Amino acid sequence: MIRVGIVGATGYAGAELVRLIAGHPDVSLTVLTSRQYAGEPFEKIYPAMKGVIGLDCELYDKDSICSKADVIFLALPHKLPMAFVPDLLKNGKKVIDLSADFRFSDPAKYEAAYQPHTSKDLLSQSVYGLSEVFTDQIKNADLVGNPGCYPTSVILPLYPLLKSDLIDVTTLIADSKSGASGAGRSLSLTTHICEITESFKAYKVTGHRHKPEMDEVLAAVAGKPVDITFIPHLLPMSRGMESTIYANLKKRVTPDEIQNCLAEFYSDCPFIRLYDHGIATDTANVRGTNFCDIGFVLEKGKDRIVMMSVIDNLVKGAAGQAVQNMNIMLGLDESAGLNAVPYPL
Repeated sequence: MIRVGIVGATGYAGAELVRLIAGHPDVSLTVLTSRQYAGEPFEKIYPAMKGVIGLDCELYDKDSICSKADVIFLALPHKLPMAFVPDLLKNGKKVIDLSADFRFSDPAKYEAAYQPHTSKDLLSQSVYGLSEVFTDQIKNADLVGNPGCYPTSVILPLYPLLKSDLIDVTTLIADSKSGASGAGRSLSLTTHICEITESFKAYKVTGHRHKPEMDEVLAAVAGKPVDITFIPHLLPMSRGMESTIYANLKKRVTPDEIQNCLAEFYSDCPFIRLYDHGIATDTANVRGTNFCDIGFVLEKGKDRIVMMSVIDNLVKGAAGQAVQNMNIMLGLDESAGLNAVPYPL
């Protein structure tokens, strides 16, 4: 049985990892770390796990976690993982990092959006973990930088159309909305219930740190620089994410041509669900699952496409995609531990 450790297990993404790994048929959860809750039973922090998870949280210790785990997930704030990853790799561990520290191939782009990087040499070794797009690279990876939730929801609909050269990269606009759990578990006035209930607002309109991540990945497939207009919004709900994406087409196409382009690219992808032309996606349909639902509309009389995608920001946007990447890295069934049936309502 493959042993799994989760560093930062008590944040929202970490707890979601615990939930998914607990139901995984091929791996065993052997160690959980938490600075804030060291020594506490995990089920005390998350009572929903009572009788399911029997582990206590412990402080991070490299030697301890390396002796107890073969695969290590890092569910930590940006900057911390870059200090931990080198030692974990030297000890022969496979690492999936949910922060932004190993998402970029260009250290200058990371540093412009975040802070100085202390493990730049590992960026060339890391694989960007967009599971459906970089599957072959992930298969051979020891280090995966798990994508951000917004980039996952934006890149998945766009990638096949860019690869087929159907859309003008200079016209890309992404209007995205996320539930409050995307801000993490730490207390913040902006995500206080009194601040978000019966409220809907844009934030970080010109400076969200997920934009350069999108630009880098989309530029690679487009073969030219990309400068997407990206506007995130905060929704008054706990989880879920919707992106509405606008782009001009390079030529007139039919709905069937778009449908076929998407279907061919994602033909072997169990977590991509494609909607027929004109059918809108809904966050309720992916809640608690690893699905990404994609729909589109061709505007009448215009060479423009509107794409819609929905994910659960904590699952496909974080922990679920991380588990999917682990499965690919280990040669397991890609869907293992991720076959939750969606709630019908």
